[in-house]
This record gives sequence, C-alpha cells and structure tokens, in this order.
Amino acid sequence: KPLPRLKTGIAEFDHVCGGGLVAGGCLLIGGDPGIGKSTLLLQVAAKAAAVSGKRVLYVSGEEGIGQVRLRAERLGLSEAQVDLASSTEVGVIASGISPDHALVVIDSIQTMAVETIESAPGTVSQVRAAGHELNQAAKKQGVPVVLVGHVTKDGSIAGPRVLEHMVDTVLYFEGDRSHQYRILRAVKNRFGPTDEIGVFEMTGLGLAEVPNPSALFLGARDADAPPVSGSAVFAGIEGTRPLLVEIQALVGHPGYATPRRTAVGWDSARLSMVLAVLETRCLYDFQGRDVFLNVAGGLRLGEPAADLAAAAALVSALLDKPVPRDVVLFGEVGLSGELRPVGQEAARLREAERLGFGRALAALTPGPKGKGDAAHGALVPVHIARLSDLTEWLREGA
Repeated sequence: KPLPRLKTGIAEFDHVCGGGLVAGGCLLIGGDPGIGKSTLLLQVAAKAAAVSGKRVLYVSGEEGIGQVRLRAERLGLSEAQVDLASSTEVGVIASGISPDHALVVIDSIQTMAVETIESAPGTVSQVRAAGHELNQAAKKQGVPVVLVGHVTKDGSIAGPRVLEHMVDTVLYFEGDRSHQYRILRAVKNRFGPTDEIGVFEMTGLGLAEVPNPSALFLGARDADAPPVSGSAVFAGIEGTRPLLVEIQALVGHPGYATPRRTAVGWDSARLSMVLAVLETRCLYDFQGRDVFLNVAGGLRLGEPAADLAAAAALVSALLDKPVPRDVVLFGEVGLSGELRPVGQEAARLREAERLGFGRALAALTPGPKGKGDAAHGALVPVHIARLSDLTEWLREGA
C-alpha cells in the first residue's frame, strides 16, 4: 500500500516533491541566504494546515517567535493554524513531534544541537546527529519533516554529505536576488522523479506560483519585433515537465589580447566543446573573438539536448542571420559533428505547439522515416543528421 501524501495546497511545491509530502518523509531544502527559503516554507506551513485541517509545527533556531510572527503578518498568514517555536535543542523538538501534526518545519538544521555532542551547532558531528534524530522522529511518528539547510560559497549544502544521503528528498531553491523569479529544483527524491522544477515569483506578499514557466522564460520575446540574430529557442525537459527557454549568444571582437568565453546558465566546458566542433567540423571562424552565451530568465540548463539550440544561437550571432522566430531546436552534438537524438521528443513538440511555434529542428531519429510522427500532433520536426546541415537549414528556413 503506498504511503499517504500530504497536498500542501501549493501546486508547484507539490509537483517538485512528486505529488505532495510523504508521511514520515524527511525533506532537505537548501539555497543562498535571502533567497526566500523561510518565506516559502512559512507559506507551505500555512497552506498545509488549511488543507489538512491539522496543526503544523514551525521551529526556528535563527529567529524568535515574535520575528517569525512579524513575517507571517507581512505575508497575510497571521491567522494560519501554525504552532511557532524557537528552539535549538533537538531532543526537545523531536519529543514534541506527534501524529497530530500535519507537517513539521525546522529552520535550520545548522542551528540545531544534540545535548550529548559537545561541539558547537553547525559542526559536522552536530549536523549529522541532529539530522539523524529528526529523521528518525519523522519515521516513528509518520509526520513529514522539512529541514532548511545553509549552503556554502560553491552552492552545496553545508555540513556532511551524509545528511543528503540520510534524508528522502533534497531540494535546492535557486535564483538571483536581483531577479523576482525563483526556481525550486529536486536533485534527489525517493518518492518521485528527480530534476523536477517549480517556478515562483517573489512579490510583496511572498512567493507566487508560476504555473506556465515556458511562457515566463519566453515572455521577453516581442512577437511584433523583427527577429534578432544570436537567439534560439530550446525545447527542453526538466524532470517530467517540458520547458521552452531562450538561449542568447553574442560574438564580437575582443577588447583585450585574449578572447573571452563566458556562459551564464550553461556549462562553460560544454560551450568550449560546441565551439570546437563548429570550428573544426563546420569551419566556422570563432578564433580571436569574444563569445558570450546566456540562458534567459535565470534558468540553468544541464541537458545535453541544448547543444543544437546553443550552436544555432552561436552561428546566428557569428553570421548575423536570425533564427526564424517560430522555430524550436533540440539535439545533442557529438565530437565528430553528428547530431544525436534525445528522449521525449513528442512532449517537447507538444509544448512548442501549445505556445504557438510552427516549426522544429531536431536530431535525426534512427528508424523508418516518419515513424512516430503521429504522436507529435500538427508540429512535425525537420530532422538533420549533422551540425554542418545547420547553416543550410537556416538559409532555407529563413
């Protein structure tokens, strides 16, 4: 019999968790300081209490009860059925967790201390012991427990990696504080798919859900404006969700002796590889030029399927020839210049068609010609086998 799940009432949060919080599950969420972790979890706690009809326990080791209440009033949650506590003693907190609670939030695990451990809170031994004790309390009482984790300068959760192995789900809350958008990403989930994302917008009343992130990441594209070179739309997959995002490239003459290669939102090593293939196999001249690549909207792409869209943006910028506005691209680039097909092609094409795109360029799929086209709907992709075909297609497609 599957374990029951708690629907928190925040659809994007539930989606990332795999359909809701599992009874007895332990979830760890990390993110940069000030990104909105506490705000998100206070909203989750209030919604979960309203949906379940049971009380929620919110324990803060960093703020006093009055400070948490002030934040709740600012978010319009002052009447929520949430029990607030300010404590750093793990034994006391664990003993206070009961099946009467719908959810328990611990903010944060680095402030918690186990009495039998002599070291200070936040040390490896304390974080390990506190995480273990709270995880066991969640399993024993059958109550989902959410732990907030601080992150280091390189973006990983501070403390021993065993903490991430210990918990059932690990989420990262990402984003630039100068941007209003935040991305909640699952990197581990024993009860659902990994690499799911949820998108939120920071407003004056807290975090608001963005149910259509593709439209968000393409929102800056003015349909009436003439197309600009160096821009291509990638049809990607984040977990089980198809997502369209704009990749922008700029190729120029260097202001210094050494050309710059900069990628924002994409792996810089992958940028170097795609440039090397374009130069060696396709004879494009990027030597002695600055190259900048940016993923619009603050999203970070890790999917190899973005290679073809990135290459199209780079070639478009180099030749000053725009990619047609109604085209999406996806496919992996190999070192010999061949294009390799990627999975879930039909889902990518359905999302592109839903958002009004009329054409697609993808890697050639092995098998009989036309096989599987019926699953794509009205949008049937143009398949190419090699990266060298890109220039010809751009010339004909425009």
